[in-house]
Amino acid sequence: MLKRKIYDEFLSWKNERKNNKIKECLTIYGARQVGKSFIVNEFGKNEYKSYIEINFVENPEYKEIFDGSLEADEIYKKMSLYIPNFNITENDTLIFLDEIQLCGNARTALKFLACDFRCDVITSGSLLGLRYGKDADGNVTKVESYPVGYERQITLHSLDFEEFVWALGYDDKVIGSLKEYYDKKEKVPASINTKWQNLFREYIVVGGMPEVVNEYALSKDFNKVHRIQEKIVDSYKEDITNHAKGSEKEKVRKCYDTIPNSLAKENKKFKYGDVINKATRRNLEDSITWLIDTNMVIKCNNIETPTIPLKYYAREDYFKLYLNDTGLLMCLYGKEAKKGIINDTLKGSGKGGIYENVIGDLLFKKGYNLLFYKPNEDKEIEFLIEYDENVIPIEVKASNNRTASLNTFISTYKPDISYKLISGNIGYADGKYTLPHYMIMFI
Repeated sequence: MLKRKIYDEFLSWKNERKNNKIKECLTIYGARQVGKSFIVNEFGKNEYKSYIEINFVENPEYKEIFDGSLEADEIYKKMSLYIPNFNITENDTLIFLDEIQLCGNARTALKFLACDFRCDVITSGSLLGLRYGKDADGNVTKVESYPVGYERQITLHSLDFEEFVWALGYDDKVIGSLKEYYDKKEKVPASINTKWQNLFREYIVVGGMPEVVNEYALSKDFNKVHRIQEKIVDSYKEDITNHAKGSEKEKVRKCYDTIPNSLAKENKKFKYGDVINKATRRNLEDSITWLIDTNMVIKCNNIETPTIPLKYYAREDYFKLYLNDTGLLMCLYGKEAKKGIINDTLKGSGKGGIYENVIGDLLFKKGYNLLFYKPNEDKEIEFLIEYDENVIPIEVKASNNRTASLNTFISTYKPDISYKLISGNIGYADGKYTLPHYMIMFI
């Protein structure tokens, strides 16, 4: 089983239900293929005496359980009629309602199930169906009343770098020893630093999709990894066909396909005209929002005023888009680009875009809003984050180039701390810390 950080969030929710009588069901958001159903199944089987899974795709007849009264007693009574070997262990049962967007009444029922402590309830499903109650899939049903206040929402992403190395057999003790160098800002011994730089390049190529990581952990075969990634990319494009509406289908697909091209350029700003000739924000805004809302892409807005609260200074019309998983980006670039990353021989602006994507993705998975600083055409810092009431600039270099933009930012705004992520070792100069890329997991 892949170790996932979200498991601890599940446990925290379960304990709050048990000890503090929190009236909340748990709803899991996340893109396709990130392992939502798998991790809930593992949690249910490991942490409860009784586990019941209801998948409205596999068993559409189960939607009838939620017809009529939505009181918990009536729902459990109907479950006993529909579900073979149905059994509730009071105060120690988890019910998992998967693909819940197909049963609007089940979503409405969460209010009543949350108030009944015989069972805990986790739900998951299509992001568009859950957030909007609709998409182009005619099977998505209307939610008459959303369970506001009775639903805790959390998001599962593909594996981050730390989860990736867990899958390869590196435990918390090893990672803790590495973090000591970060905490003390001392150079990592050369052999160890090289090893972890190599691991980070492997993560760039493999990414964090659970099926892909499982295969790589077992076989270390990049060809098998690539085939699985191709399958996932195809499923994403199929999702666009199945769930985007009408004329949006083609525009959403073209926006998605344009992202790798944008990241390979010197100026990585997303340009509407690269998608469709002479297109404007008005033409493509809904398509881009669709991709963001399905967690297939991550948006990073430009900011010209590096002051807290940063997000209120963001420019909605000036942004970059990153893919939600670095391995999928590398799949789109192809096997030769993957070889170039693994061997650290890739050249050009495309390499910089790949490193931006992976660092942006990992910051996003840590809960940071993605913003970049570009006050003019001459200066740019890849990311600004807020931490401990400070604005922290993070410059990302694929190798170890000079950082004129960061030096100017430090001179002008005098931040408490600044980072330059490089293919190198820990150091300090001119008001900034240099860190090897893999130490993004500690920021």
